[in-house]
Amino acid sequence: MSLVNDADRAGDRLLGLIKRRGPMGAAELASALAVSREAVRQQLARLDAQGLVAARTERRGVGRPTQVYSLTAAAEDRFPDAHAGLTVSLIEAVRRELGDEALDRIVTARERAAREAYEAEIAGAATLSERVARLAAIRTREGYMAEWSESEGGYVLVENHCPICAAAAACQGFCRAELELFREALGPGAAVERTDHILAGARRCAYRITATGERP
Repeated sequence: MSLVNDADRAGDRLLGLIKRRGPMGAAELASALAVSREAVRQQLARLDAQGLVAARTERRGVGRPTQVYSLTAAAEDRFPDAHAGLTVSLIEAVRRELGDEALDRIVTARERAAREAYEAEIAGAATLSERVARLAAIRTREGYMAEWSESEGGYVLVENHCPICAAAAACQGFCRAELELFREALGPGAAVERTDHILAGARRCAYRITATGERP
């Protein structure tokens, strides 16, 4: 049993890495996980047999083409989805029975409650970088697999997974509310722009955050 669990844990680490970084080759995966290429190839073969990864040949720079691996739809289903089917059904029922205006009010109420919780947790952060770090921690805890980094005089917040993707696809108000939530939670000293959007076909959602000069 322990061998199966170890294999499952190794496979989950590999899937999580591809989820965060996008399609990767065996050598890249081995380097990132600090294991041998042979160990990675064994895991990839197992995951391929389970229908969790798909390989394609890709040329990266000079030299021979290499195989890179991406997640399949079945693998995506292993990540949190916040009860997608039920959520979409409820959204459709509200829209059908009460109308779009009522649905907008529900989305706004959800945003308000989230903003209060976010602001309470971010309060006390002295700098924008600290606020971004706390925001990323909140979003990771909620299942978004968030990461942040400094970039070109500002910051980039990346969400490698969307646990409410089905709900957001059914109601675009969730995405609009999310962007406003980030702006309000980070405060008047931060400008937030969405640069990548899963619903627009991107692999992840990403946000460019810069200081406006009103706060540190």
